[in-house]
Order: sequence, then C-alpha cells, then structure tokens
Amino acid sequence: MDLTQAHWSAWLDALRRQKLDGLAVWFLEAAAPLHILTAQLLYIAQPLVPSQTAEHLNTIAHLLEQSDETQTFAAYLKGQQQ
Repeated sequence: MDLTQAHWSAWLDALRRQKLDGLAVWFLEAAAPLHILTAQLLYIAQPLVPSQTAEHLNTIAHLLEQSDETQTFAAYLKGQQQ
C-alpha cells in the first residue's frame, strides 16, 4: 500500500462529515491543471501549521503531484459515495 493510500479512509470520513466528498471528486477530476499549483501552496503552508498538520499537508501535496494516484483516489471516493 502506498504511503498516501494509508490515509484514504480517514480522508473519506473527514470529507463525508463536512459534506465535501463531491467537491473533492470534482476537484480531482476536473481541476487537474491546478493540482501542481495546489501542491506547491500546501508545501509553502507547512511551516505555518503544527507539525502533525504539516505531515498531512505533505501527504496531500504528494498525492496531487501524481496524476495516476489522484485519479485512483477520485475513483475511490466515487466508489464510496454510492
């Protein structure tokens, strides 16, 4: 299992609690040109947040930099929405 995939179920739970899972799927599928920019912004934000949050930001940024993994995560979210 990939490092980021270990977090997927927790991310799904958090997105569902906040009713943002649909928006996340849209962002992952439709806003692909923004993934690299978003990842860079997350890297920049790391020194400004607590270390545990910074680790989560790093993992999300890593996911966004890999288009195949991003697509797989979007499919995972869609599969769990049903």
